Amino acid sequence: MDALLSELAALVGAEHCLTEGDAMAPYLTDWRGRYQGRARAVVLPADTAQVAAVVAACARAACPMVPQGGNTGLCGGATPLMDGRAVVINLSRLRRIRRVDPANNAIVAEAGVKLAELQAAADEAERFFPLSLASEGSCEVGGVISTNAGGVQVLRYGNTRELVLGLEVVMPDGQIWEGLRALRKDNTGYDLKQLFIGAEGTLGIVTAASLKLFPKPRSRATAWLAVTSPVAAVALLARLRDLAGDRVTAFELVSRASLGLVLQHIPDTRDPLAEPHPWYVLLELSDAQAQTALEGLLEETLERALEAGWVLDACLARSEAQAAALWALRENISEAQKREGISIKHDISLPVSGVPAFLEAAEAALAAAYPGVRIVAFGHLGDGNLHYNLSKPAREENGDFIARTPEVNRIVHDLVHAGQGSISAEHGIGQLKRDLLPLYKSPLELGLMRTIKHSLDPLGLMNPGKVVPAV
Repeated sequence: MDALLSELAALVGAEHCLTEGDAMAPYLTDWRGRYQGRARAVVLPADTAQVAAVVAACARAACPMVPQGGNTGLCGGATPLMDGRAVVINLSRLRRIRRVDPANNAIVAEAGVKLAELQAAADEAERFFPLSLASEGSCEVGGVISTNAGGVQVLRYGNTRELVLGLEVVMPDGQIWEGLRALRKDNTGYDLKQLFIGAEGTLGIVTAASLKLFPKPRSRATAWLAVTSPVAAVALLARLRDLAGDRVTAFELVSRASLGLVLQHIPDTRDPLAEPHPWYVLLELSDAQAQTALEGLLEETLERALEAGWVLDACLARSEAQAAALWALRENISEAQKREGISIKHDISLPVSGVPAFLEAAEAALAAAYPGVRIVAFGHLGDGNLHYNLSKPAREENGDFIARTPEVNRIVHDLVHAGQGSISAEHGIGQLKRDLLPLYKSPLELGLMRTIKHSLDPLGLMNPGKVVPAV
């Protein structure tokens, strides 16, 4: 064992400094199995002080570092490169909820706390943490912040960036920035925490965060609707927000192809409606007041939508179990796709009003270029975020199609860019999209990103090969 690995083992304990292939293997591949890397070691520190000591040791040895949380990312951002030079610093042992402050509607959690655990801690304090992801049972606070995760309730509460009050960060030289102030107002210069949110560990390692809490919802109304088209879905969303304001918590668009995969691959699921339809909406209203007429408001809105021809059929949840079953259809789409086989995935965002035009243009362009392509489109229509995934239904044809990923990406991303959208909405950049950024960001933007990276990480040791394109 070389000198650095001996030092790391002494810092965290030999049992938490993994160097053997079998022990490291789970930390060297991503959730989708798309990226495989190699590492000098995988280190699992127990607290912020150990993280700082590990980072300082790696910095002295000029050893690259890859921060890692629950390893549920979709862009290879937490997977080391194949050169084997890096040390993976996994933060899953930083598991403490340090403080809950109901009066200030704030909670301080360490980076290794699972999102579901954070939600439970808020619930115990009669508060609500709104970030909700399909991977919430395994994704962790540090990774959620480092990718600026979104989820299904961004429409009402905002994405992760809007939920962070303060951060504790280990800098690339091992210094600890203690910025955990749980303030709504702090106008004392640059808002430094924003640099680390969405930076995917390329500027430092988030070890803890102060996060916003909200009053606990006391009433909900959930419905699964068949809509005539995405245009109708956008019109319904606008109408619903006019009537219900910020009580519209979630508004999800789901194509028939997406639902079909769930029904095929996920046990104990069923179609909520009697007949199949090309497009569906899953929507939820919520209120902090226990006695509100959410169901009546929703029913009234749907009656008007039926009269306008926007909605063809509807299923309203009459219990929490029925609501959970409807949400399971949406939340299992990614898992169903994984079981079906590999696809070309896109995590894009557009102005809400521009989503229907994109869907129409992209389908036409892709069908012309790749006859028989299967489009699995779903996502958070309320904030303009689509998951737009493509494959060939026949496995024997899909391999050739996947091999043309760069061409397919160019069609999709060019249309997104033309619509004033983004090629990454909530999954980050990682390895997957790093080299695409120069196509869609200006030289000035890229130059500013490189300037920030060099200023904070002059040796380029933090998560190399991710986010910031090479010059």
